[in-house]
Amino acid sequence: MRAASAERQQTVRDWSRVKLTCVGVFFCLAWLALWARAGYLQIVAGPELAEKAVRQHLASEVDKGARGEIYDRGGRLLAKSVECEALFVRPKEVVDVDKTAAFLANLLHMKEQRVKRKLQSPSSMVYLSWRIGDRTVARIREANLPGVYFSKEFTRFYPNGHLASQLMGFVGVGDVGLEGMEKAFDTRLTGRQAKYVVQRDASGRRFFFDSQGRELADINGHGVRLTIDSQIQFFAEEELERAVTANNAKAGTAIVVHVPTGEILAMANYPFFNPNVGRGISPRIARNHAALDVFEPGSTMKPLLVAAALQERVVRPTSTFNCENGKFAFANRVIKDTHSYGVLPVNMIVRVSSNIGAAKIGLQLGSPRLHAYFEKLGFGRPTGLPISGEGKGLLRPLKAWSPLDLATQSFGQGVAVTPVQMAQAFLVLANDGVYKPLKLVAEPEGTEARRAPYRVFDADVARTVQRMMREVVHEEHGTGRTARIAGLEIGGKTGTAQKAGPHGGYGNKYLGSFVSFVPALSPEYIVMVMVDEPEPSHYGGVVAAPAVREMTLRMLSYLGRMPETVQLAQAPAAPGTSGAPAAPAAASALQPARAQADAAKALSSADKEIMEIAQSTPMEIKAVEVRSVPNFSGMPLRKAVEILMQKGIVPRLEGQGLIVNKQSPAPGAPWPGDNKNEFVLWLSRPS
Repeated sequence: MRAASAERQQTVRDWSRVKLTCVGVFFCLAWLALWARAGYLQIVAGPELAEKAVRQHLASEVDKGARGEIYDRGGRLLAKSVECEALFVRPKEVVDVDKTAAFLANLLHMKEQRVKRKLQSPSSMVYLSWRIGDRTVARIREANLPGVYFSKEFTRFYPNGHLASQLMGFVGVGDVGLEGMEKAFDTRLTGRQAKYVVQRDASGRRFFFDSQGRELADINGHGVRLTIDSQIQFFAEEELERAVTANNAKAGTAIVVHVPTGEILAMANYPFFNPNVGRGISPRIARNHAALDVFEPGSTMKPLLVAAALQERVVRPTSTFNCENGKFAFANRVIKDTHSYGVLPVNMIVRVSSNIGAAKIGLQLGSPRLHAYFEKLGFGRPTGLPISGEGKGLLRPLKAWSPLDLATQSFGQGVAVTPVQMAQAFLVLANDGVYKPLKLVAEPEGTEARRAPYRVFDADVARTVQRMMREVVHEEHGTGRTARIAGLEIGGKTGTAQKAGPHGGYGNKYLGSFVSFVPALSPEYIVMVMVDEPEPSHYGGVVAAPAVREMTLRMLSYLGRMPETVQLAQAPAAPGTSGAPAAPAAASALQPARAQADAAKALSSADKEIMEIAQSTPMEIKAVEVRSVPNFSGMPLRKAVEILMQKGIVPRLEGQGLIVNKQSPAPGAPWPGDNKNEFVLWLSRPS
């Protein structure tokens, strides 16, 4: 029995050894397997796994910078890019196509079938809308539709609506400039793309490398600053709209130029359009007519013709021409004037705008010299402004000119120019005969095709023509009398151009225009207005000159360039015009009552405009002062006190508030004499 017991114990001990051996072998194999696996993962599959790890923990982001901003000369914003939500779908992820299409079509104001086609597109991603309002975005997010996503995009915003809309242009899908400055400076304005890497945590949330959420690279587009003054642009557009609508016209254009610098302060076109509404914009309305369209200048050509003739010494200011009593037969055609004139000197030809007189001056000057001056003035070539598609006008080669062409082009028919070309030509006269390129962009410098200045006319020739243009506005029988501003001398020239018909020849449509120098001698500003197809009257002195007058009043008041008090200008007579026939003595005495009333109204209006300016710089005008008390009613107290303090008057204040309610003395009364304490302002609080 002992032997059996010992045998059983030996058997138990043998199985224990086997178990231990098996466990040891198992762990050895497992250990070897782990080492083999680790070696495989690190050596064989290591690079691939490392790449997968990078893709899981790092993500590539593409960011596009905002489009650059556009400013006016004073830094006021004209165009800006703002973030918006763009809606896109992944068609393969859409669960219920019909339900999703109906829901989105209702919110996006799209046709349901169109949305449905996009949802069933084979593409991996399809955009439905690029601009969506915040309220619409919130409703779509609440619906939690499968396959519907949003992305951040930029949209262009014009805070001033239609202000300078044709000049600014607009931006299309993909942030691409399509018209105007947006197109001309698209490369500079467009933001650049930046690609960078971000980290993700276990939940997939992303952590950017910098606190702003993007790389510290400047990817936004660069800005552009124009020479336009948005306030003067507003005045120009408002008065242009009034001129076009009041005269039942089709369209209009206005340009304001600062003569010393050649900078364009306003470039207006009517009808307007709102560039914030990208859809449905008519190409005809969005077109910048001031730089792209050509027209026959008509009688506004006459000062330029006279300057060329004076420069070539073929005429003198005292030279006279027989205007044939209104009808001049030449080259089997009849050239007509609106009135019957006899013998007129050169200055009177400009003043009364005689076509016959201009034609005879042109014939005396000759085709080669007139054509050469047209080229020097910039006709037949673009001005070089950074405007895409700028027109170069129509100036036929010299060899194609006939004697009749010479005669008609002398008074502005048969040659076509753009409004900016006409402004450029008159800038030569205003700048004492020196060609100076127009300027539209203040920053960046050097973006315009700038030509070096050169002399076209002698200074004394240019100043002689300036005096003739002054007579157009301020002397009897001048065609621009409706542009008069009491107390301020301006010069100008009217134009009434008959438009060419669609089948050749001339039709019954006209373009009325007026170009003014402010002031008349040594001008600081050029103001030009053109009214296209006005009815029933089509004369530039009727349809365009009043708009220039109002535009000039508002602009000078804003700039502080109006005289402090109303002044009745007395400019010296042009040298060499003593031989001009004097206006009949009875002409002044028999001036119509309506004209006298208009002059009185103009004086009152000018007085009011002038006196509202607390600080102003008088222009050089030889004058007799006329003083009267302005209307302070409705004016802020501070401004009223500033005006009175300039007169040495400390007003007595009655009541409480910051707005003047009434006054004593009444508006229009003479200023107080020695007893200046009698001036009383009654105040009220703003409602």
